[in-house]
Amino acid sequence: MPRADTEQREPPAGSAVGALRSLGLGPRLLTSPAALTAFGSDALTAFHQRPEAVVLAETEQEVIDTVRLCHREGIPFVARGSGTSLSGGSVPVAGGIVIALNRLDRVLALDPDARTAVLQPGIINLDVSRAAAPHGLAYAPDPSSQSVCSLGGNVAFNSGGAHCLKHGMTSNHVLGVKAVLPDGEVVHLGSDSVEPIGPDWMGLFCGSEGLFGIALQITVRLIGVAESTRTALAVYETLESAGEAVARIVGAGMLPVAMEIMDALAIEAAEASVKPGYPKGAALLIVELEGEREEVGADAARLDELLRASGATQITSTEDPDERALIWQGRKSAFSAVGWLAPDYIVQDGVVPRTRLSEALARIGRMSAEAGIRVANVFHAGDGNLHPLILFDGSEDGAVVRAEELAADILRLCVELGGSITGEHGVAVEKRAFLSLMFSDDDLALMRRLRHAVDPAALANPGKMLEPAPAPA
Repeated sequence: MPRADTEQREPPAGSAVGALRSLGLGPRLLTSPAALTAFGSDALTAFHQRPEAVVLAETEQEVIDTVRLCHREGIPFVARGSGTSLSGGSVPVAGGIVIALNRLDRVLALDPDARTAVLQPGIINLDVSRAAAPHGLAYAPDPSSQSVCSLGGNVAFNSGGAHCLKHGMTSNHVLGVKAVLPDGEVVHLGSDSVEPIGPDWMGLFCGSEGLFGIALQITVRLIGVAESTRTALAVYETLESAGEAVARIVGAGMLPVAMEIMDALAIEAAEASVKPGYPKGAALLIVELEGEREEVGADAARLDELLRASGATQITSTEDPDERALIWQGRKSAFSAVGWLAPDYIVQDGVVPRTRLSEALARIGRMSAEAGIRVANVFHAGDGNLHPLILFDGSEDGAVVRAEELAADILRLCVELGGSITGEHGVAVEKRAFLSLMFSDDDLALMRRLRHAVDPAALANPGKMLEPAPAPA
């Protein structure tokens, strides 16, 4: 996959650090090379650029003042939470700064009757559900990194998660934001209602990858914790047959809260890491049901019949919270766990229609064999969101290029089958050269016009998504 050049902008005239010192941040203005290095990349370490400085903001006003200063001085900036982006979304540019939001991590308000919460952008995703739990509520979107990723980043990339099949993506749960635009103007988008009036500015902001400014407060809706939850594991002899089982379940009119597939390599990695005790097989299908106890019981019996009819060689299920937690720990550790199998890997994020899931998996298998590169497959099967993990050793001559070429071919395959180049990881730096596979020149021109209208100087997270880039060959 072609690497984007992250050094796209010369340092602005004058000293960014000198200007930032006027904010009176003291030791929370980081300028030493050692301190800055940690902020030079996100979880996709292939892209790195050391920033000019890092602002460790502790208040909304400090974020606003920093953005206004950047606008006045022409300093590019990027907001950063936990840095878990897998597409280079929080990589700074040369001469630019990072505005770190980790310390803005409070629950500002929680209304159990209205089932809403007002949160700061640095709060960890899982901590939202922890705060809501005493009221029998939870925050639905649950990315694999939910124990460490921040809500502001989830909004920027419209994150999903294993349970987005039934509950939807971040955009389905964020009602409104208080944000500072790239010119320093503070605005309120959306509302605290699920039925807002007027233009959907919130829908425009969510998923904009930081190009429209920084969220300062985020109002989310909460859901009730289900009376009963049951998680089933089904083992299959082929990855394709597991994919066909997903189509069979959906075709039968069932809507589980989650359906996930892991192949043999992903299972091996999970067992080497967190040891969830998965049964051995070529593929493992995880299906979770939730709702009223009587409803879940009836659905579980129906699901068991569908799994047996689809060729599952082994089926187990549990309602035990600890057993279910271990199942999901294994699934959600898969990305990091493949480090037990190879020193380096690329994780892709393409989407295909559910009806073509088996075809996509078969073709990825052939592509892997032809390239001589192992691919571990783990994905949100319910909505066709593939996460092939391309394993390689970067110390071998040409290994990185071959792995990136295979990653690019998988994206092309997803689009060819009627899907998308990304489901939840975003475009950012990694996939910007592939936007033209999905969108026409007119589409991209309109997107750039919107970006220019909000940020004419392109100071907010420059170099991401809409920067000119050649189409892949």
